[in-house]
Amino acid sequence: MAPLGYAFWAAFHSERFATKFSFTAPLTLSNFREVLDAAPFDRYFLNTILLVTGILIAQLVLGILAAYAFSRLRFKGRELAFGLVLVQLMIVPEVLISENYTTMAQLGLVDSLAGIGLPYAASALCIFLLRQTFKGVPKELDEASEIEGCSHLQTLWRVYVPLAKPTIVAFGLVSVSYHWNNFLWPLVVTNSVESRPLTVGLAVFNSTESGVEWTLLSTATVLIIAPLIVAFLIFQRQFVQSFMRAGIR
Repeated sequence: MAPLGYAFWAAFHSERFATKFSFTAPLTLSNFREVLDAAPFDRYFLNTILLVTGILIAQLVLGILAAYAFSRLRFKGRELAFGLVLVQLMIVPEVLISENYTTMAQLGLVDSLAGIGLPYAASALCIFLLRQTFKGVPKELDEASEIEGCSHLQTLWRVYVPLAKPTIVAFGLVSVSYHWNNFLWPLVVTNSVESRPLTVGLAVFNSTESGVEWTLLSTATVLIIAPLIVAFLIFQRQFVQSFMRAGIR
């Protein structure tokens, strides 16, 4: 907690009091104004929000469809295909940076939000969690939906998705927090302000030749982490319940 506490202290105090912890030190918001004027953090925020939202939507759509197929449909090679999906859980994403960059360059998606998010569009963790949840749904509900004339997609949307909401919420929290803080891949694949997320923007903001200004760096850090902290404080109970019900420890 010490680095986080210092970041908040330095963000709301002048450089003079950055290392002098006095309760009588005057508070100021000038650091935030200076940071927002010095770098396009509003654009970085927009890029990050669009990025994490797009990735989460793609992961949930593909994950829900794949999980339903692996848990309820019968087809040749199902177990082998699911085993190959699980292999992704054993591969560190950083190992694939070179291949991913080559692929994005061939698709013309370098330096774009699509280029950052496309390698993460399919999540083995999402497929695995939802498959386990769908396998626990009573088959009687499938039979009831068939009697009502529902197709597979209608059964999936009306029966399985509502029952899997705790798992979906839990995975959503993991996905958003990971991609909000993801740094290495966006650093490699982006070159301009129009596509940089917050983490890369902070690194560029900090790469000054005149030295590090700790108050401004702390202020920029607070700007980046504040949305996640506020969201956690507001939805703390739902966070814990979702993780417990989904079996994530």
